[in-house]
Amino acid sequence: MSDPVRPGVRQPAALTRRPAFWVVAALLAAGAVRIAQITGRFLDVYPLATITAILLFALLAVPFWLFVSELDFLEREPASLRVVAFAWGGLVATSVSIPGSNALENLIAKLGSPHLAAEWGAALAGPTVEEIAKTLGVIAIVLIARPQVNSVLDGVVYGALVGLGFQIVEDVVFAVGAVSLAGGGDQIQPVVTTFLVRGFLAGVWSHTLFGALAGAGIGYLVVNPDRTRRHRIAMAGLALAGAWASHVLWNSPLFRDGLGNGALALLAVLVFKGLPPLLLILYLVRRAHDREAAYYVGKLAELRDPALITDGELLVLGSGSRRAAARRHAAARAGRRARSAVRRLQRAQARLAVELSRATEPEVRHHAEVRKHRAVLEQLGHPEAVEGDRTWRHTVSTVGTTAVAIGVLWVALSLIN
Repeated sequence: MSDPVRPGVRQPAALTRRPAFWVVAALLAAGAVRIAQITGRFLDVYPLATITAILLFALLAVPFWLFVSELDFLEREPASLRVVAFAWGGLVATSVSIPGSNALENLIAKLGSPHLAAEWGAALAGPTVEEIAKTLGVIAIVLIARPQVNSVLDGVVYGALVGLGFQIVEDVVFAVGAVSLAGGGDQIQPVVTTFLVRGFLAGVWSHTLFGALAGAGIGYLVVNPDRTRRHRIAMAGLALAGAWASHVLWNSPLFRDGLGNGALALLAVLVFKGLPPLLLILYLVRRAHDREAAYYVGKLAELRDPALITDGELLVLGSGSRRAAARRHAAARAGRRARSAVRRLQRAQARLAVELSRATEPEVRHHAEVRKHRAVLEQLGHPEAVEGDRTWRHTVSTVGTTAVAIGVLWVALSLIN
């Protein structure tokens, strides 16, 4: 996808004046009532299991939320719109999908056969209803705050957050459903098993990823006015079809019995079904991020003022890995305060870049903010937020982190086998 970047804009101050805002608010309210009713029934029958499920999956949502929010470091989405996206997925999309998927499965059984519905109903009905419902959430963001979607990466972020909201609520429903199927009363073991399978193991590949892919298509539709409407709609449709196909593959009965017994066989199935869409969205995110970084860093380069940003910092600011390396370098040289100061400087430089992209003169406060954080770094003896040379400690840390991640994954797979 070609991805132009529009200048950064302020969030409109009067969103409530737009009819679309009230439509979205009404849908969110209706969804909240529906989910509250479902949760109330769960609490009546399985209070311990329901509370455990809510807590576990809420904790799971935190790292996903933080990671997705950081994808667009240079021009972060307003927190209010991120909350709307998450709420749409958790309240509206789930409320529509629960009855909608059941109705479509019944239709498949009538038009096809009960056997077809039993084997492929979840793979065909679920993705069809759910991906449309989630994509409508990104469209809702566009309708109430279109200027905030100014790159494909913005569409990815909003789509991923819609998917995350959907995934968390759906997983809680599945966890309590597993308790009911187990028939052992108000027990937490089925909840923990569901958490390991649907949350810990499948979380990387599922709704957050599908939503991000469809959101990329909506982002492309919005930020490419130079392309024909037919072309933009076709690309958005292709992205939605990709999300749908990835979801169908994930829900399909293919390899339902695995590739054998044991943790390694289950891991192979997860990779086979989840790796293709993951690689695709990583490619799209990297491409969109690089284009956006080049645009905003280019604005900062025009300043030619080392008090605001040096040549070394220009190289670092446009890369997530280099920004992180610069923080580690600061911590190694001048302690944790320097690490925090580098992060604040990078954030201030990003805000200044967005201000520079606007038609109006950039606000003086962002120049002052950058200089303030620069002064803190100078006092700590680390005046420039640049990455240091890679050392053996960095290599050991990377290898150690990878080994721990593999170990945790292996233990989780072993527990459910």
